[in-house]
Amino acid sequence: MNIASPQTVYLKDYKPVPYLIDEVSLDFDLAPEATRVSSRLSLRPNEAAGPGGAPLVLAGEKLELKAISIDGKPVDKSRYSVNPSSLTIAEVPQKPFTLEIVTLCNPKANTELSGLYVSNNIFCTQCEAEGFRRITYFYDRPDVMARYKVRIEGPAATCPVLLSNGNPGETRKIPGTDRHFALWNDPHPKPSYLFALVAGDLAHVADSFVTRSGRKVDLRIYVERGKEDRCAWAMESLKTSMRWDEERFGLEYDLDIFMIVAVSDFNMGAMENKGLNIFNDKYILALPETATDVDYVNIEAIIAHEYFHNWTGNRITCRDWFQLCLKEGLTVFRDQEFTSDIRSRAVKRIADVKRLRADQFPEDSGPLAHPVRPASYIEINNFYTATVYEKGAELCRMLLTLIGRDAFRKAMDLYFERHDGEAATVEDFVRCMADASGRDLSQFFSWYEQAGTPEVVVSEKYNEAAKIYELTLEQVTSPTPGQPDKAALQIPLGIGLVGQDGEDLPLDLDGTGTLNEPLIELTEAKKSFRFRNVPRKPVLSLNRGFSAPVRIKSDASMADQLFLMKTDNDTFNRWESAQTAAHALIRADLERFPPKLPDFGDKEALQNISDRASSPARIDSIRAGEARAGVKRAADRKSFITALSAVLNDCEVDLAFKALMLGLPGEQEIATLIGRNVDPGAIHEARERLRATIGSGLKDVLLDLWKMTDAKGAYRPDPEETGRRSLRDAVLYAIAGGDAALGAQLAIEQLARSASMTDEIGALSTLVTLDRPERDAALDAFYACHRNDHLIVDKWFALQASAPLGGTNQRVRELMQHPDFKLTTPNRVRSLVGTLAMANPFAFHAQDGEGYAILADTILALDKLNPQVAARMATAFRSWAMLEEKRQGLAKAQLERILATPGLSRDLFEIASKSLGANG
Repeated sequence: MNIASPQTVYLKDYKPVPYLIDEVSLDFDLAPEATRVSSRLSLRPNEAAGPGGAPLVLAGEKLELKAISIDGKPVDKSRYSVNPSSLTIAEVPQKPFTLEIVTLCNPKANTELSGLYVSNNIFCTQCEAEGFRRITYFYDRPDVMARYKVRIEGPAATCPVLLSNGNPGETRKIPGTDRHFALWNDPHPKPSYLFALVAGDLAHVADSFVTRSGRKVDLRIYVERGKEDRCAWAMESLKTSMRWDEERFGLEYDLDIFMIVAVSDFNMGAMENKGLNIFNDKYILALPETATDVDYVNIEAIIAHEYFHNWTGNRITCRDWFQLCLKEGLTVFRDQEFTSDIRSRAVKRIADVKRLRADQFPEDSGPLAHPVRPASYIEINNFYTATVYEKGAELCRMLLTLIGRDAFRKAMDLYFERHDGEAATVEDFVRCMADASGRDLSQFFSWYEQAGTPEVVVSEKYNEAAKIYELTLEQVTSPTPGQPDKAALQIPLGIGLVGQDGEDLPLDLDGTGTLNEPLIELTEAKKSFRFRNVPRKPVLSLNRGFSAPVRIKSDASMADQLFLMKTDNDTFNRWESAQTAAHALIRADLERFPPKLPDFGDKEALQNISDRASSPARIDSIRAGEARAGVKRAADRKSFITALSAVLNDCEVDLAFKALMLGLPGEQEIATLIGRNVDPGAIHEARERLRATIGSGLKDVLLDLWKMTDAKGAYRPDPEETGRRSLRDAVLYAIAGGDAALGAQLAIEQLARSASMTDEIGALSTLVTLDRPERDAALDAFYACHRNDHLIVDKWFALQASAPLGGTNQRVRELMQHPDFKLTTPNRVRSLVGTLAMANPFAFHAQDGEGYAILADTILALDKLNPQVAARMATAFRSWAMLEEKRQGLAKAQLERILATPGLSRDLFEIASKSLGANG
């Protein structure tokens, strides 16, 4: 494409379409290289769009127009025009009329996997966000909602299954041919991005669900033949989701049938098409010997997410794509609540915050930062981001925290009552929250419009004589692209004042009295809270439950953090204290190597460090200070190990929580907190040293846990057994950090007697961190055993790309030439190059820049085939400006190389130019 002047779309420019579409009839004549699509649209002027007479402009890409008529009469070529992105009819009737269009498209050539494409001989669609325009000319935008009737015709031998949205109608053979057809009718209005079609030779697993009103719903999961035995967990997860949505939100399913189709080539995780969800097969297929615990939990959560979209996304959709968080953020919140209710709420909350900090916090602090509801975009596919999804979910959670669970449910009921069948806005949603609760949420709305992660700075005073504890909080949000000035936000903060016995003290807030809920609200740039009748200086536990997506900056001592780590009644903050302590230990380690001090007689060297010292006496003083700091570091590490040991030995603590307590902060998270002049290699080494300290200092405790978590009985994906296996994997990783030989030995033993894929991947995940001969032999054996299962081969590629070792980049280059690596398969690209760029900071940020070169090479090759995936992978460059000078120059050179390449897609151009422009 020509990117000399890419068009930016602005929220402020929204206008309704001049014509509404009430009914859509589609007739598909399927052929891999020339599918014929006949559309019949019932249109009428839209009075809300203003005076009539506007031309009809319909979006369309990569289509061959064959015929066009209005009210049964062909339209003369002089009355319309076609360009690569649209069809324009200069004059149309200013009354209800029928438009018929016939087009051809080439599904087999569609490597972008947007619109109608062929995957493993299966016809499949992906229409969100703007793929429907590759099927037929249409108002391809979410505020145009219509009822669809679909006829699909195809060869009976290769396409025995013909599926679309809604309820099934007639299916029969066409006399005198080898073809047949199927009819589908969706009675609910929907936007074009929710249209779906699947056709091919598929098997299915069937079940049913009875709604609370007594309606029977047929359930079907379609998969490639021979994989039916891997659908049981997905089906069980679907029924659990349907039951939960009825119980928690009072929402029933509204069609006669609910279908899921699993395909191997898919740009996303899954798609919530009305009544016909299409899934990346990695989120459907599972057996204990092929899928890990993480896979099982992901399947359960993603099936829930897509099903929940039936109401939050389908029945109520977005007015425009700027409102994307209205369906995605809200539905992520709903699926988080679902998992919390059926598994461990505490463990789920920690997992969600880890993901937010790993993905969204870096996004919010870099050149790609944008509000939860962005104000502009060049390519909407680039805004399916952690900010829209994960931070959007956090805003919903804050609303629940502010107005309470009962009022939140009342507000959701009001939202469905007011807006069912509509394309709504964020304002509509927040207005329902305000109306149902009686609270003024006008300040809260700034969370949707303002980018950046607020930092809450804490200062404390305690007046022992008056028994008054004063807490002063100041909120600061750094400038982000296009937003140099930031407004004060409404920040709900869960709070506890912890006494010396580890119990919470009463919260007697001056001017308010005893708080009914342990919650304070920071609504100003700076605010003080005075608590009365506090017998002794408490230890502050703030932002409990991670009540707001903020960073807390505090001068709390290591002793206070370790005290909370052992005693805090809030499970999240107990984990948070361990993370904060680990951060402090790693940062102290990074600062322990000052410039090398010279001999006293080396006058030239002494002169060169005159900024630090001007005499041997001063050097002695510096050395003494560094010795004292070394003693403190050693003492802090010892105290940390003691506190961690207490948690691991506490039989009342959940096993999954123990596993989380053993986990150290991620290297990307540490880098984001440092913020500038970052040396990823030094961070990795410092983190590894703390891992070694844990492994050696807790060796006996860890070995006891290793024995205790040995497998007992058949595999079960329930929370208890999942927690046991997660602790076992964490223990193995820690042991190997302290004793590589022992860790390798235990990993090999686990591989030899593994009872599940979780056991295999757990052992291999530790082995790949060790530069030992057992590693390569184990990986070769794993591939030999599973080479015919594409999902497990994805894991094999990812394991090797995740190795934090010096030879990883060379190995990735070699694997890109492997017969099983295909650039046209998104899962395979993500498993290898995506893992390197987004999950292995040590290798990706190698000092020679090879990691950056691998990513840039892949992106440029992929952009010609699948711009969506290329652009998403390019976001790995987003933090280049915070690196130390040499790595910064190498990464910048690759971004400049990408931008200098002719013919970039709009998707990649936006990501690369913003990444470079905001920093360059």
